[in-house]
Amino acid sequence: MAQTLARILISERLADEGLAILGREADIVDGVGRSRDDLLAAIADCQGLIVRSGTQVDRTLIESAPALRVIGRAGAGVDNIDLDAASERGIIVLNAAGGNTVSAAELAIGLLLSLSRHLAAANASLRSGEWNRSAFIGAELRGKTAGIIGLGLVGAAVARRLQAMEMRTIAFDPFVSEERARSVGAELATLPEVLAQSDVITLHSSASPDAPPLLGAEELCAIKSGALLVNTARGRLIDESALVEALDSGRLAGAALDVFASEPAHENPLVRHPRVLATPHLGASTQEAQERVAVEIATETLKVLAGRPSQAAVNAPLIDPESLEAVGPYLSVAEMCGRLATQLASGQWRDIIIRYQGEIASHDVTPLKASVVAGLLAPISDEHVNLVNINNVIAHRGWRIVERKSPDAEPYTSTITVELRTSAGQTSLMGTLEHGRAAVVEINGFHVHISGPRLRPGEAGEHLHLLVLRNEDRPGRIGEVGMALGRLDVNIGAMDVGFSADDPSEMSLMALTISRALSVGEVGVINEIDGVEDVSQAQM
Repeated sequence: MAQTLARILISERLADEGLAILGREADIVDGVGRSRDDLLAAIADCQGLIVRSGTQVDRTLIESAPALRVIGRAGAGVDNIDLDAASERGIIVLNAAGGNTVSAAELAIGLLLSLSRHLAAANASLRSGEWNRSAFIGAELRGKTAGIIGLGLVGAAVARRLQAMEMRTIAFDPFVSEERARSVGAELATLPEVLAQSDVITLHSSASPDAPPLLGAEELCAIKSGALLVNTARGRLIDESALVEALDSGRLAGAALDVFASEPAHENPLVRHPRVLATPHLGASTQEAQERVAVEIATETLKVLAGRPSQAAVNAPLIDPESLEAVGPYLSVAEMCGRLATQLASGQWRDIIIRYQGEIASHDVTPLKASVVAGLLAPISDEHVNLVNINNVIAHRGWRIVERKSPDAEPYTSTITVELRTSAGQTSLMGTLEHGRAAVVEINGFHVHISGPRLRPGEAGEHLHLLVLRNEDRPGRIGEVGMALGRLDVNIGAMDVGFSADDPSEMSLMALTISRALSVGEVGVINEIDGVEDVSQAQM
């Protein structure tokens, strides 16, 4: 009896190369251009779904597909897919994160060349009937300094291409190793150094929806006078109103923008600014990129339907059933320690040490390592980490991770410690599980006790804002911090003061959960309290 082919609904256009791969092993259901109601009906008996960015794969759509096993996003993001709803059903979600790398990198180089030689303006002038060579005197790039902000897949590809153009390349990315930067011909630098030294700045970083722009008014004022700015990454990375001012004043000689804070950008004044070269989000718009994405998502979708693991999975289970009982409860502890370490550390990353102590040390801790890495990445990237792709993620960033085990965790049953060593020193967080809730019990060697967010079924949990500071161990410090927060209209949820047997100074560490994040100026207010130093904050 012939085996029934899996049915895969394709809701948006997919390159022929991907369709050919799918057609050999599956029954393709064409949903391109169909209405929402039609899609809900068509997906009812499908095992697979492939979309781009235009289809909203919400809970309703997922619940309309009782046989659905895999959702493939033919592109890098998964913002249009309800990951929680998919995960609750055990549906694997895939994306094609690397398929657009070359296209995005080449677009950045093309925009840079066009901007430096005024090609778009010169073309428009010629088309209008002018022949005005003197109006479009450009500048060579050879021998100039290019600053890359974000040295991920695209940033690294841009760096390699800039080497061929004989440019000096410096990069700001605290979350990659020096070896990784050297391998692509870049020299790591701080953000102020990149801004001050670069003749050209190109952005290739991720942007959290809640984070302030990476380049605000202050940063744009710090950019080398006459520099060029290229952004093919995220519109939210730049304060657009401040960018207009920088261009109007002549501080920036020009900007090339493929992305905007709000798209379509019809009403954005930057689109019509005489010093701006604007394109409508063309980073992935090449035939080759579309083909690579289609082939990758088709191949990985068929892998999942055949019961094989996929490195493109963004929500693959972090733990197998056999290990669930032993280490599963500590996944939240591992993720929280990683997340806090990233936010509390400063300087260029060098080494990561993970310590597993107590009962969990006798088990396979690979799922805990994946959770730590996921936590480390969460504040800085939209990458997804699972047991399948963890080694690729670590290798891509050039991280050195050392794992250590010990059977002793007194006075706790088990603990996980994440130590992040950087050029500025080291930051360590020890966590454990108490009554089903992750808790921080040590920060940088100081013994404290701060409970993490209380998780609810199906929810990510409430947000807790953590404020950490060192203070002189003398009367009145706690009161002054509390009064200062009160004047800022900030509530304190919990507070603990810790001491370290290994610290010979007369200092203690104060850890507080507060009602909201503090602004840079408000952190400065706390830091100005006599006897207080090293103020930092994080979201738990």
